[in-house]
Amino acid sequence: MTLDGAACAAQHSHLRAGQKQARASRNTPHLTLSACIGASGGPTMNCNVRTTRQMLNSLVVAAVAAFGLVIAGTSVATPNDDATSTQASQDTSSALVQLNGDPLSTYIRTKPPQGKKIDFYSNTTKSYRAQLSALRNDYKQWLKTNVPQAKVTSEFDISLNAVAVQLNGATLAQVAAAPQVKHAEYEGLYHPTVVDIDSALISAPQAWAAGGSKGDGVKIAIVDTGIDITHPCFSDAGYGTQNQLGDHSFTNNKVIAAKVFNNKTPSQKYTPEALQDHGTHVSGTAACNENTPAPVNGVTTYNMSGVAPRALLGNYNVFPGQVSNARSEDIVNALEAAYADGFDVANMSLGGTHGKSGNIGFADLLTIAVDNLDQANMVIAVAAGNSGPGHYTIESPGSAARALTAGASTVGHFIGAPVTVGGNTYGAAAGDFATVNADLTAPLGVVSGGGVNGLSTACSALPANSLTGMIALIARGTCTFSTKIRNAQAAGALAALVSNNVLGPPIAMSQDGTPDQPTIPAYMVTRSNGAVLATLNGASTTIGATLAYFQDPADNDFMAGFSSQGPTDVDFRVKPDVVAPGVNVLSSIPHQFCDAPATVGCFAFFQGTSMATPHLAGSAAVVRGAHPTWSAAQVRSAVVNTADTGVLKSATTGAFVSDVNLIGTGRENLLSAVGVGAGLDPVSVSFGAVPSGSGQTLTFDVTITNLGASAANWSVAVGAGSGGVAYSVSPNSVSLASGASTVVTITMTAAKGA
Repeated sequence: MTLDGAACAAQHSHLRAGQKQARASRNTPHLTLSACIGASGGPTMNCNVRTTRQMLNSLVVAAVAAFGLVIAGTSVATPNDDATSTQASQDTSSALVQLNGDPLSTYIRTKPPQGKKIDFYSNTTKSYRAQLSALRNDYKQWLKTNVPQAKVTSEFDISLNAVAVQLNGATLAQVAAAPQVKHAEYEGLYHPTVVDIDSALISAPQAWAAGGSKGDGVKIAIVDTGIDITHPCFSDAGYGTQNQLGDHSFTNNKVIAAKVFNNKTPSQKYTPEALQDHGTHVSGTAACNENTPAPVNGVTTYNMSGVAPRALLGNYNVFPGQVSNARSEDIVNALEAAYADGFDVANMSLGGTHGKSGNIGFADLLTIAVDNLDQANMVIAVAAGNSGPGHYTIESPGSAARALTAGASTVGHFIGAPVTVGGNTYGAAAGDFATVNADLTAPLGVVSGGGVNGLSTACSALPANSLTGMIALIARGTCTFSTKIRNAQAAGALAALVSNNVLGPPIAMSQDGTPDQPTIPAYMVTRSNGAVLATLNGASTTIGATLAYFQDPADNDFMAGFSSQGPTDVDFRVKPDVVAPGVNVLSSIPHQFCDAPATVGCFAFFQGTSMATPHLAGSAAVVRGAHPTWSAAQVRSAVVNTADTGVLKSATTGAFVSDVNLIGTGRENLLSAVGVGAGLDPVSVSFGAVPSGSGQTLTFDVTITNLGASAANWSVAVGAGSGGVAYSVSPNSVSLASGASTVVTITMTAAKGA
């Protein structure tokens, strides 16, 4: 991405709340302030905002200068197959139409008090719902008279006061012309964003013990492709009788709701059944039953547990059958149904393109719905998206201010074959391609080129017979895995090893779905091992036939290159909020995707910010179970503001990463979250666009709440800014009784005439 204008220099300083009075809590608030100042009148380059943290709580604050900025859409590499995405971002045949008047979640007389849900049975709520219904009826009558071909397909009153309209040839401007309309936009199209070392990375087992909760009884709505209730991860043994909702063919006492949402093709009569694998995978990460054995293709790995293994789940299927895109109205319908059904947390491992509303500066209506439901006390975890690397790539609805937005990092484990060469043995990850059925020994054929480690990416045809009788070594990048392995096979290779082009573990390579897939065995090795192998051209190499489970902690905590980066293109918000494992995440998939007995279940390694998101949803359930009176904002604050810093590394250079627009506050730490002593609202702050030399002064209020059981004192200080930015904070000390809150005001001043 190229932007015209002056480069921007990131500045930062720190607001620390240092505790004076001894208390039991380990965690105190810590704010990082930063500003990016650009030349007046022109856009800046991407802003590298950096943060450090000395205590366990951190609130990231960033300001990005950008004037007249235009962001162009880019092709997106899908994490498993290296293919580019061409999915549309909008359905121009339908619209979401927002009407005048607040929804139930934000109307002053119906919005719930902190930590509570909307009371749907109160006379006030019933009366106001009737008023909203009358307003929608007026709009429908207006449509009938003025735009008769347009038809209302969905109505909303919890998260939005809105309707969905099938245009049937009408224009967006026509349906927006009614006096009842506040805003109208085409419907967005959203798609899935694709000892248990995974849970251990975020300290989940320790958190269960410290907080006394494994998410017991907390309800997590999975807005996705469905959940296979026959999987051992979702056995309801020991759960007791639950009130089951929706289609009981797909519920039990663990998965207590099963509903389907697809208004695009209602004649299809879809069910909530899990015919795709994505939803079952994220559900396992969030809440798989504790200590469930997780073999992959007959290989023993470990006994896995979801982050919140005792939580209850809801299947809110917005990708039924083989549907690949869900519209805005389907997702809002699912969210409102889950809220009305009493669910506490929602997981949305999905995303659309950034800036999809076509009007940078106006949040799309799905993000507004997410924000409103958070205010009504539902925590909503959302994927940042797989549009990285690059700033301004956060996808909707992960761009919502009050979403708990997940970036992705690596887990250093995989299933693969031993590869022995030069007296050393390396692990090589197996995926969708063939594996050897007997040990294969042949010379290593190093294919030189311009890819990583000096290797060819093999995206074009290789010289005829150049790899005959050899095991090819080629590089990841540029084209799909199927393309490069097919070219190696055409050159005579017996098998192929693909060197990863980023640091971290090798991944399970996926085929690209085209006809005539290659038939030779193929595996991936790490970038560092690929560098060694690249020096051994012609060496005798043996690929073992027996697959095994490989684990290397050194491959943990690399940032995924595909993980979308902030700031957002609306209000320049800091996103993602926090990072969780999202590369090589092992979890459950439906029974039809493997040959294992039903009592064993199917498991697979997936990658994507989709896989990081349920770590946050499960964490929110554990925190909510430990602290049931906390509001959604306080739960989010606990998860975001207790992350580990100084652990995430660049997959390109291996250096530690501190840019908050890549990593948010860091890699989540659930143990710290359940023991947090203070809540910060908001969890991130942006000062917006600031012209350099303007002398402009901006302020932002942050609410600090004492979440501990006893009174506490904090001292509050902010370090000096640099490079044209100065910070201050008032007051400089805070004394709070248990449960009390106060506001501190942060002031940022840009130098004048600089």
